[in-house]
Amino acid sequence: MNKSELISAAAEKSGLTKSDVAKALDGIIDAIKTAVIKGDEVQLIGFGAFGVKQRAAKKGFNPKTKQPIDIAASKAVYFKVGKAFKEAVNK
Repeated sequence: MNKSELISAAAEKSGLTKSDVAKALDGIIDAIKTAVIKGDEVQLIGFGAFGVKQRAAKKGFNPKTKQPIDIAASKAVYFKVGKAFKEAVNK
């Protein structure tokens, strides 16, 4: 399912127009992005949580040349599935 299909499905279930659902979805996505960029975790009970984790710098190697390389520290965005969502998928 892509974004336009999601908007159509949400509009059908909610009775709202597609343009209203699109505006709401864009606002939700922007709010989640802003919170995660600030380092906050966004929890949607029954669905899951979005957050950011710090990855430490480490040593690696180029698989083609086998030369060692330094991998810089970075931040990684994660999504942790909520219990109710996980149980619904596993039924």
